[in-house]
Amino acid sequence: MRDEALGLFAESGPDAVSVRQIAQAAGVSPGLVLHHFGSKDGLRQEVDRHVLSVFEAVLSEVAVQGPEGESAEGLAHGLGAAVLRHLPEDSPIPAYLGRLLLSGADAGRILFRRLFELSRRTLEEMEGAGQAVRGRDPQVRAAFLLVNDLALLILRPRLAEVLGIDPLSAAGLERWASEVLAIYGGGLTAERTGDTA
Repeated sequence: MRDEALGLFAESGPDAVSVRQIAQAAGVSPGLVLHHFGSKDGLRQEVDRHVLSVFEAVLSEVAVQGPEGESAEGLAHGLGAAVLRHLPEDSPIPAYLGRLLLSGADAGRILFRRLFELSRRTLEEMEGAGQAVRGRDPQVRAAFLLVNDLALLILRPRLAEVLGIDPLSAAGLERWASEVLAIYGGGLTAERTGDTA
């Protein structure tokens, strides 16, 4: 029931989905949905908790690996690999993530703050390893890097349409990371992956 609700919420938004639609998709009665979750809002909160737990697992993997001693490319592949392990290609979580982060829901605020803290900490650790500079405004730089990463997740379907490949597939991530790292390393004047600072 939770997974069917997640898919429907991701597609249409929680407000546009009824308990009856969720029950029909799950092959159960609306009464059973209400029995387990109390209300549609209770089910939405359970979906939010699930999405938070998935991202906590991804972030925990990345935090355990950490950027110390890794190249920026290694860090990008570590994050990408963690996302691939926890979010299969047909996962509705990235689409729901966009709705969650733009809503006023507590789960969206909690997740964004957690992601921002990871971005800030990673930037500090990369600076300590000589792989990055925090810049004049480290908070803005960390937020900028976070927004770029979130755009990849949230705009995944549109990016797949224009690139002809899912940017979160193994091949798509390889293609994406190569160009992103060239820009981060050498700016917009970098012609090839090797043109990094």
